[in-house]
Amino acid sequence: MCQKSQLAKLGLFDAKVPRYTSYPTVPHFQADVGAADYAAWIQAIPAGSRISLYLHIPFCHSLCWFCMCRTQGTRSNTPIAGYLAAIKQEIALLKAQLPAGISLSRLHWDGGTPTILSPEMIKDVTAALSDLAPLAPDGEFSVEIDPNEFDQPRCDALLAAGLTRASIGIQGFDEITQQAIGRKLEFETVQNVVAMLRQGGVEDFSADLLFGLPYQTPERIAQSTRQLLSLAPDRLALYGYKHLPAMIRRQTMIPSESLPTPEDRLGLFETARDLCRKSGYKDIGIDNFAKPQDGLCQAREARTLRRGFQGYNDDPAPVLIGLGASAISRFPQGYVQNAPSTARYMSAVENGRFAAARSHIFADDDRLRGYMIESLLCTFDISRHEIRERFGDQEGQFDTLVAKASQAFPDMLVETEDSVSLRQSARPLARVIARHFDAYEGS
Repeated sequence: MCQKSQLAKLGLFDAKVPRYTSYPTVPHFQADVGAADYAAWIQAIPAGSRISLYLHIPFCHSLCWFCMCRTQGTRSNTPIAGYLAAIKQEIALLKAQLPAGISLSRLHWDGGTPTILSPEMIKDVTAALSDLAPLAPDGEFSVEIDPNEFDQPRCDALLAAGLTRASIGIQGFDEITQQAIGRKLEFETVQNVVAMLRQGGVEDFSADLLFGLPYQTPERIAQSTRQLLSLAPDRLALYGYKHLPAMIRRQTMIPSESLPTPEDRLGLFETARDLCRKSGYKDIGIDNFAKPQDGLCQAREARTLRRGFQGYNDDPAPVLIGLGASAISRFPQGYVQNAPSTARYMSAVENGRFAAARSHIFADDDRLRGYMIESLLCTFDISRHEIRERFGDQEGQFDTLVAKASQAFPDMLVETEDSVSLRQSARPLARVIARHFDAYEGS
């Protein structure tokens, strides 16, 4: 590990850098792809191929103050039912444009709180999705589960729909920290959810913890990490809390003075990381950990690990289609985001058109820069062989970008004939260095 003074000098604690789950990142999307262009991109998917689907459910019964997701509170099922009717209309629009023989590599539900849906709603939506395209024999159907919004009937409905993986939102178990972020979650509740899933045959589950929360200390995050590890998740993510009260009104409920310093945040991450490593988990990229037999470890070794809107994944599908308000689709041609507000989204699909609102068409060296950023954040190196294979005509641009990054971060990058790699001690700087490959954010 670099000394904290060196990391500070190189900008780790001051830098405001994207998470890079896409390139370019969402704030740089424009409005240059309309509903007709979006339909054309769908029609261009090769018949008989595999794609992935993402379903966004933006509703919660209770809004946690820390959350950055586009969500809205509701105390009844009425707005949810109206939204699901629009989802089914979007599915019908998609089915009309989708080429024949498509199957699903991945199907993921997120939010919000997908498990806010009643068992009947779950059955209704999954029937519409099954009619659109079947899950491939080795495909994966995962759902983000709020343990406070889960019970046996919901579990049974998801199992009947073919659930293969659960993603459990935890954030932490410490009572003092939970009170400060407007959340209440008992360890026993999560324990019961895991038991319920495993009894139903779902052995694979991932979970996430947040570091950098108010009043969080090494002792408190260590206790939460130990409790979570006792449940033996296959994957675990350690995400940093991002405090942006000027942009996210609910975060004004969190007192800024209660937050750890940037230097202390690094210590919190390292505390949880070390516990994961001692329990046999392997590092996946910058902030994920997985059991050695997990698909993420295999993808990392095979250099097929990817980083997308749901974090690190081993999904081989070149197309991801997002359903619902604010959902983002990824195509070989670029990105398309649905209208963020539920009202605008529902109005579009109810009037028989896709809700495409913002987008980005890949141009110039977007693919090269995006590949460099993704490789650096997935494996901490960039293969020159793969650069030549994929971007042979841009190898000079690659060398120029690497030279500029090396100049900005002396001795952090190691160049050989085969690769450009990040030193072990410099890995905390991965996103900061990746920003030097970003033509939109700048350095």
